[in-house]
Amino acid sequence: MTSLNKFYHRRPPGLLKTGVWISMALAIGLSLPSCKIYSFKDVSIPPQVKSIHIAYIENRARLVNPQLAPQLNDKLRQKINQQASKLAQRQTSDADYDVSGSITDYNYTTSGISNQQASSNRLNVTVHIIFKNHLDPTGKKVAPADFEADVTRNFDFAATLSIQDAESQLLPTIVSNMTDEIFNKLFSNW
Repeated sequence: MTSLNKFYHRRPPGLLKTGVWISMALAIGLSLPSCKIYSFKDVSIPPQVKSIHIAYIENRARLVNPQLAPQLNDKLRQKINQQASKLAQRQTSDADYDVSGSITDYNYTTSGISNQQASSNRLNVTVHIIFKNHLDPTGKKVAPADFEADVTRNFDFAATLSIQDAESQLLPTIVSNMTDEIFNKLFSNW
C-alpha cells in the first residue's frame, strides 16, 4: 500500500461524510442566488428611459368582476413605483414608455370530474398588454421594442364553492399573480 492509500484508509469515516455535506451545502448555497423565479429586484430599464405612462386597464371581458380592474390597476402602479422607482409616472401618453391594455377574458370552466360531477372548477383570466417605447419603437437603441402580449393565468377552486365565494377568495391571488406576470413582461429580460 502506498502512503496515500494508507491515509485514506485511516481517515475516520465521519470526516468523509462531513466533507460531502460541506460540499453539498456550498453548492446549494452558491446556486440559490441564481434562482430568481419571481424576484423583481433586477429590473432592466435603460438609463435613457425616465418616464412611464400606465393607462387604465379596462375590463372588456364577457364576464366582469367589477373589483378586478381597479385592484389590478392599483397594484400594478404600486409595483412599478416600488420596483422601478426611477421611472416617473405620467398622466399623459407622451412618456418614454406607454403601457395600456384590457382584461379580455374572464371565464369559468370545469377542471375536474369525480363520480360524474364537477369536483373542481377553473377561473381563466387574460389581460392583453400593449407596450410602446416612444424613444425607440424598434428597440435597437433603447430596449425593448414595441410589443403586444397576452398574460393568462388559471385559478382552480372547489366545485362546492359558489362563483361569488370563489371570486372573493381568489381575487387577492388573481391580482397579485397577474400584476407579477404583467410586470415581468414589461421589465424583465427573459
